[in-house]
Amino acid sequence: MTDNQKLASELLINIAEQILILYQQGIEVCRYGISTAKNGIGSQQDSGCTPLGAHIIAQKIGGSQPISSVFVGRVPTGEIYSATLDAQNPERDWILSRILWLAGLEEGSNKGCNNQGGCDTYQRYIYIHGTPDNQPMGIPRSHGCVRMRNQDIIELFAQVGEGTPVTIVAD
Repeated sequence: MTDNQKLASELLINIAEQILILYQQGIEVCRYGISTAKNGIGSQQDSGCTPLGAHIIAQKIGGSQPISSVFVGRVPTGEIYSATLDAQNPERDWILSRILWLAGLEEGSNKGCNNQGGCDTYQRYIYIHGTPDNQPMGIPRSHGCVRMRNQDIIELFAQVGEGTPVTIVAD
């Protein structure tokens, strides 16, 4: 896929349906099951919620890593996720395979601050990322991010570029 084709891409995340749709030049290309925040919709710092509105992919991270690579602080640890690793680290929020780091575009809604404090998607470290394949899709379970199957995030990662528009809607 050329850079121009990647720039013509757009993502729509529908929280009610727990789906992510990839459009290229206005045409639906792919549809993926996802898992958004178990705390629901919201943009405030430390809320554990998934923010609504207009975003972009600010950074793509992990393109050369193997499937199920573990990331901590957006850095690959060198670990590959397994049931054994999970059992040894039961409290870890697994970020696997690839990261698409989102930035909000709506000042006071998902960018910067509002009268309740920080509401910045980028500063909240909201990503689209891989998760263990034993985690259910279609059920809100994340801490605010958009979780995807590892194979799905690898496929999506290859089809979008930094700057790709991402719209997150409630329904």
